[in-house]
Amino acid sequence: MHVTTSTLSLTVADVDASRDFFRTHLGYEVAMAADGFVSLRRDDAAADVVLLRSGSEVLPPEQRDRRASGLILALTVSGIEAEERRLVEAGAPVTMPLREEPWGERLLQLTDPNGVVVQLVEWATPAVEESLTTTTAATATAEEFAMHVITPTDENVTTSPNARMTGLAAPEPRERGTQHVDRRDGGMSDRSRARRQP
Repeated sequence: MHVTTSTLSLTVADVDASRDFFRTHLGYEVAMAADGFVSLRRDDAAADVVLLRSGSEVLPPEQRDRRASGLILALTVSGIEAEERRLVEAGAPVTMPLREEPWGERLLQLTDPNGVVVQLVEWATPAVEESLTTTTAATATAEEFAMHVITPTDENVTTSPNARMTGLAAPEPRERGTQHVDRRDGGMSDRSRARRQP
């Protein structure tokens, strides 16, 4: 399965009220509209939103009177403090102020006129490891955190009849029929020499 886009379809009593909420406070724009129907989208990674008036005949009979309940539309954002200030200043219905969970999730919620809950989320930046003090982290040089590339030398090379291995990499299988070379004496191994003796 290859997903090309995501759309959340919500059945609401007042399509216009939810449309205005998503446009005013969440930056959505109308992509298509008809009587009792609005398709909303953003120009980023947010899911598209379709609003359908409850009782609409385009829905199966058993779904026509259902409402969007028990559902949270979560949008991951950056700069969540600024988003909260913007929403409060605009008079948006923030129903859960910004808070941070123990696992590092920062979130707030707002609720639209039809009861649709939208949650803005930002993940807290992981703290510096406890082993590093603030002073150490502030004064550490780039060299201390640089990546070091280790090149194997003759001292950490091991040879066997089937492979040549270093302590830093996986073995390199030899092709069948090739001779084993013992680097310690610059020639063939004792096993190879024994096979060649008459």
